[in-house]
Amino acid sequence: MSRQDRVAAAAQRYIDNNTFAGIEWLVERRGEELARGQCGYADAAAKKPIPKNALYRIYSMTKPITSVIALILIEQGKLRLFDMLPQFDKRFAQMTVLTADGQIIPAQRPITVDDLLTHRAGFTYEFIPGCHIAQYYQRAEISSDGKISLDDMMGRLSEQPIAFQPGTQWRYSVATDALAHVCEKAAGRGIDELMKEYIFDPLGMDDTAYFVPDSKRARLMAMYGITDITDLAPLKPRPQELTPADVEEMYPSNMPRTFRRGGHGLFSTLDDYTKFARMLLSGKSVDGKTIISRKMLEMMRANRIPPSQLPLNIGPQVFGGYGWGLGVRVMMDIGRANSLTGDGELGWAGAASTYFWVDPKEEMTGVIMTQYLGAMLPMNDDLRVAAYQMVE
Repeated sequence: MSRQDRVAAAAQRYIDNNTFAGIEWLVERRGEELARGQCGYADAAAKKPIPKNALYRIYSMTKPITSVIALILIEQGKLRLFDMLPQFDKRFAQMTVLTADGQIIPAQRPITVDDLLTHRAGFTYEFIPGCHIAQYYQRAEISSDGKISLDDMMGRLSEQPIAFQPGTQWRYSVATDALAHVCEKAAGRGIDELMKEYIFDPLGMDDTAYFVPDSKRARLMAMYGITDITDLAPLKPRPQELTPADVEEMYPSNMPRTFRRGGHGLFSTLDDYTKFARMLLSGKSVDGKTIISRKMLEMMRANRIPPSQLPLNIGPQVFGGYGWGLGVRVMMDIGRANSLTGDGELGWAGAASTYFWVDPKEEMTGVIMTQYLGAMLPMNDDLRVAAYQMVE
């Protein structure tokens, strides 16, 4: 078996086991394709083939794009890492902390842009195991109500207590949604407009947006898995079966200009997202347009989490060896990595099992696309391990 065949073989095993419907992947190194392929179907029951330029709900792979917008605004002087959330929305001026033992105390300082970029604001998600404020998010439908505007979402968020003093812990959260809100206030424009002007148009990401027009709906991949975000909790494992999932309530595909978020919400394709991942190697598009400067890219890639707040984890899932930079995970201690990777590798994943990585030292990028919400199987790890075996 050739090394490239190992990537395809790793993906095909998951298709043969009926645990994923369709998988696409694209791995590049030094400007050349190392591996590209697809297996399975867009719709498993109907045996519908994966279309060219298939569209995926990328969930939290929206976050790095939002974070890059914040970095662009910082470079433009419209935003600063030390700026405070209440400067842009006074509803966050008097935040309280609900401690794990039930005490309510004032926040010692305001939440900053740095806190939002590094998930140290004190926010959470409904599905974070063991988080004592997650129940408040569930009741307020902070993440699950896709019908409300980003501003209304922030109104609900500002009414909830935070889980810890800002800056004192790392907790994966809706912080990137608040970051998008800050970007909109700082720039005076919608996050969708900012993404289009500063990232999508320069990189030629023509299929990436917060909605799917009628002309492209035939390319939208079917969703499988769970439908309720609260069931994402890894403490609620369930058999991974190809159960169709309707996620329009949380993640609408037909609400242009109304639905936009910072932490999820974008639709994209394998090739489009590869263009974004490729940009994170140099800060430039393939034709030399600068998206972010080399020095800002260096800051983005640097770990900002102190040792006392490591290792990063989402409940029982521990990200061994990883720190967190300005919007992305960063491999800082390869001796603690849980699977094959590279020193300085960065990236993130989406709740529907999409995944990407960027390895600056190897000049390597990888993007994996599929649509299964709440997967418990290590498909992305297996494909990345197979891809790293190709590096000579």
